Amino acid sequence: MRKTKIVATLGPASCSEQMIEKLIIAGANVFRLNFSHGTREQHQATAATIRQVAEKHRVFIGILADLQGPKIRIANFKNDSIQLKQGDSFILNADLDSTLGDEQQVGLDYPQLVQEVTPGNILLLDDGNIQLQVSAVNNNKIETVVTVGGKLSNRKGINLLGGGLSAPALTDKDKQDIHTAAAIQADYIAVSFPRNGADIEYARGLVIAAGSHAKIVAKVERAEVVSCEENMDDIIKASDVIMVARGDLAVEIGDASLPGAQKQLIARCRALGCPVITATQMMESMIESPMPTRAEVMDIANAVGDGTDAVMLSAETAAGKYPVEAVSAMARVAEGAERSFAANAENPWQSPSYYSQTGRWIALAAATTAFHDDKHLSVAALTENGKSVTLLSRFMPNNNVYALTDNPALAGQLTVLRGVTPVAYQRQNNNDCDESIMQKLQTEGLLTDMNSLLITRLSTFEKTGESDCCHLVPVKQVEAATA
Repeated sequence: MRKTKIVATLGPASCSEQMIEKLIIAGANVFRLNFSHGTREQHQATAATIRQVAEKHRVFIGILADLQGPKIRIANFKNDSIQLKQGDSFILNADLDSTLGDEQQVGLDYPQLVQEVTPGNILLLDDGNIQLQVSAVNNNKIETVVTVGGKLSNRKGINLLGGGLSAPALTDKDKQDIHTAAAIQADYIAVSFPRNGADIEYARGLVIAAGSHAKIVAKVERAEVVSCEENMDDIIKASDVIMVARGDLAVEIGDASLPGAQKQLIARCRALGCPVITATQMMESMIESPMPTRAEVMDIANAVGDGTDAVMLSAETAAGKYPVEAVSAMARVAEGAERSFAANAENPWQSPSYYSQTGRWIALAAATTAFHDDKHLSVAALTENGKSVTLLSRFMPNNNVYALTDNPALAGQLTVLRGVTPVAYQRQNNNDCDESIMQKLQTEGLLTDMNSLLITRLSTFEKTGESDCCHLVPVKQVEAATA
């Protein structure tokens, strides 16, 4: 069974009920709704369809609401686009009407940019396809020289090489969209361009105020976040999930620095017990092609080997010609990579303090049992808050963990965890709990080719909280008893 999860973005190519069903069958575990596009009503309808199809197939599928964030953009051109050549002079004019851009100048939707750049700065437009060097800043005009030319069209994004722009992480639109995410009961809400842990805590407050219990995903897109381990840890500790958003991040830090930043982010997330999604252009060629390139195959395999919890598809499934094929290919590659090399297990004593000592001992006992008994041993974990399951995912990244819960909201929030399969289960009294768990997993077809199962749970029915009991149960005895 594949351990690495797949996040698939829905869009015009994939938001119908038939396509959502095909994507689930192909291997999608979480659907991303891009709040840069679509209306509240459209997102509500899509979320309802996802849950309807998931229920039909008796699986839990997560819903990730991705907030647009403070994308800094140029305004519009009279003729929709212009052609810039190396050496041209070009002005970003905060006072220019938003529809009057031409070959000499264009307006800005973020006037504060004028106060945040200095001569010598490099501005990257359209994901770095156009590069401008600032020569002077006068009044509300940024005078530049084109260093990399090309076609520039309306509303393209602007990044500062090296980062440092102070646009807030949440816009007024984002704050409204948080209420939409709460209304559709999104399992995850992604915050774009957070600068630090304080931005995430601010977002969390707004999410809670909107009546949502969604997990907060921090999209790492700013250079300052990856400038040192201290900054990485600050945002990781404040977040429930990290997304390595390689598009804008690469624009800010440069392509050559991206591989190291990605590997370090995944390593720090695993060390600190935080799930991590690797995203952006993982199978970009499949927007037009039914097969991935070998380079894309290696990209996914490397992320899987480093221990990423999930890999994500964006335009490949939202607007591409082969959305189902993209998910199927990603699933095959991830599973093949898992067979070829194992991800490193983390040390439970390095995990954050919000995991109890009992929880760490249980996770360590489970990992030790698997190491000595059967490296492919599966774990059935009864969970009330997901903490024990998260620990098991960290310390046993190459094993299957079945998270049994009677809380559908919690089940949805476990869908991104590596190796974790949420299972709907009504907690039984202690006398027949183990047998009941086995019967449930057998009914779901999850105990095939298995001699024994490791069960973690509370030692008595009266208790609540984290698991405090871990023991090995032979599968064949339960099969005989229930035959």
